[in-house]
Amino acid sequence: MTASSAATGRLVDHDAAAYALRLGDDALVLGQRLCEWAARSPQLEEDVALMNLALDLLGQSRSLLTLAGEREGRGRGEDDLAFLRDEPDFVNAQLVELESGDFGRTMARQLLVSAYAAPLWQALCGSADADVAAIAGKAVKEAAYHLDHARSWVVRLGDGTAESRRRMQAGLEQVWPYAAELFEMDPLLERLVARGVAADPAVLLPIWRSTVENVLSEATLTVPETDWRPAGGRRGTHTEAFGYLLAEMQHLHRSHPGARW
Repeated sequence: MTASSAATGRLVDHDAAAYALRLGDDALVLGQRLCEWAARSPQLEEDVALMNLALDLLGQSRSLLTLAGEREGRGRGEDDLAFLRDEPDFVNAQLVELESGDFGRTMARQLLVSAYAAPLWQALCGSADADVAAIAGKAVKEAAYHLDHARSWVVRLGDGTAESRRRMQAGLEQVWPYAAELFEMDPLLERLVARGVAADPAVLLPIWRSTVENVLSEATLTVPETDWRPAGGRRGTHTEAFGYLLAEMQHLHRSHPGARW
């Protein structure tokens, strides 16, 4: 659905707004999780690396939430969408909100997300929506680095000591079932794929699977086998951990409405 907004002169497109919100929430929430590793990672250089990944994700989220606000035509900006929505209003995949756990679990999640994000942004560089394509043009370069970073750690830990391999495999087993939600098709995506705006999950899935399996093979790790596929994040259903993350992320903004640095 598209229409012209007399108030802003911008195109109102509720489907594109909803899609931008999904992608923006994914980036925002994962960036917040990575920030939890500040001064806690295995080495000083990794502190810097993870904060750089988080900053990349924050930049993507800002662009996407701004676009979502413009396209929905309700006068909301990036701060409104990031800090003034309640838990059921967020539509991120549950995978990105899971507690980070130990470093192996964090890197397992980062591999699964980055292996999805890299072909996603590559596909969206050709989006029929010029604004989505412009955001993708920058994000695709960042996603390639994120994937390489995750791959190097997964291989290093998986093919390292017996203890590092055990932890890496355990972390992978814990986050693996949640990856399925990244590839769910629903009516919103069907409409946007038909318009050439969104990336088709059915196209992304085999690319993701091949990338992940190649990394796990190099890392001497086993691909988990499970029929359990938790879902609901895209519909506002989240894990218990998400409420705590959101409270921390939104505390300052909600405590001091309208504050400016």
